[in-house]
Amino acid sequence: MQEKSGVVVSVVIGSDSDLPIMEEAVKVLESFAIPHELYLTSAHRTPERTERFARGAAERGVKVLIVGAGAAAHLAGVIASQTLLPVIGVPIDATSLKGMDALLATVQMPGGIPVATMAIGKAGAKNAALFAARILALEDGALLEKLQDYVRKMAQEVERKHENLKL
Repeated sequence: MQEKSGVVVSVVIGSDSDLPIMEEAVKVLESFAIPHELYLTSAHRTPERTERFARGAAERGVKVLIVGAGAAAHLAGVIASQTLLPVIGVPIDATSLKGMDALLATVQMPGGIPVATMAIGKAGAKNAALFAARILALEDGALLEKLQDYVRKMAQEVERKHENLKL
């Protein structure tokens, strides 16, 4: 998990155990052909590494950070305190509290340190990538068209499922 050049989204995990959840974000980014990287760092175990990464992301061309973490889940907030890039937090179910601890730690940021917070788990990881795509689509017409097509296909799928209902 090395920093790469040419990426516009960094998917950051606090532990390798977060990877099965955050792979959902990676899948979405890949489906939209959004250049991305996967990076592991810990707010608590490697604070200097985390700070270097966050402070250097914009210089490398990264535009959005998606940060997944469980338990105390301070990673998104620590990263947001070190960069002006948009940070999207994904709480991960890693403790007996079933992700509620991570959700609260991610969403309850002090004023001045914004972190957009998604749902707990895989749905949150998927939505984080879609939210990143929407941010990037503000300046990328081709990506906007891909998102419009994605939304259209979701609606068509609902229509198809409705037609297949046996009532």
